[in-house]
Amino acid sequence: MTAAGAGEDIAKHKNGKSGRSAASLALIGLLVLLGVAGLAALGLWQVQRLAWKEALIARVDARVHAAPVPAPGPAAWAGISAAGDEYRRVALHGRFRHDRETLVQAVTDLGSGYWVLTPLADDRGFTVLVNRGFVPPDRRDPASRAAGNPAGPASVTGLLRITEPRGGFLRGNDPAADRWHSRDVAAIAAARHLGPGPIAPYFIDAAPNAGGYPVGGLTVVRFPNNHLQYAITWFVMALLLAGAGAVVARQEMRARRAA
Repeated sequence: MTAAGAGEDIAKHKNGKSGRSAASLALIGLLVLLGVAGLAALGLWQVQRLAWKEALIARVDARVHAAPVPAPGPAAWAGISAAGDEYRRVALHGRFRHDRETLVQAVTDLGSGYWVLTPLADDRGFTVLVNRGFVPPDRRDPASRAAGNPAGPASVTGLLRITEPRGGFLRGNDPAADRWHSRDVAAIAAARHLGPGPIAPYFIDAAPNAGGYPVGGLTVVRFPNNHLQYAITWFVMALLLAGAGAVVARQEMRARRAA
């Protein structure tokens, strides 16, 4: 070591300085604190989301297994919402208009095919679209499933669903070509010229059909609930960052004591 280098080391020792300046240490400490706070906040947010999701699952489960109530009439339509009404068990009675059915592309546990949406003229004077169930491509023609198309009065029990406007994921509805990728009640009603009388702003997923096709009762009532894992991940990352900051601080203290 040269005399000049030794002199610099002696000066550092006398001034009690390490390899990092006070400004650098302050910046590192601030970044660590901000990072820990941000990660902990994300973890707390996931805990809140977990409570919300568990409440949603419990609420929907209670609706699905409750006794059916009459399908909402026009007086109640303005207040219908996904949070308050979706998956509620309802019942209605009327006549199906099979000549106005609509096939909506679907992928189910039974494979790819179509949902059969048929308007039902309710005895109370309004029309409800009923998703009567799934048919494979070789059952597109109503004549191939005539046994499942009741001609007289029909009673329907099922789950209230909220309309699905703007088409499916990456694929919009094309009413002019009669290609449907989502159950958009308003668009289907307009394309099929449903009426007279008001059209319900929701549709019904019907229970299984005794006639075979369409195959009803395929509604998937499942909500992904990974919020606990996400919360744990964020909290662990916060602890790791805090630990890394502690290691840096300890090394700095040792370096200063050695100086």
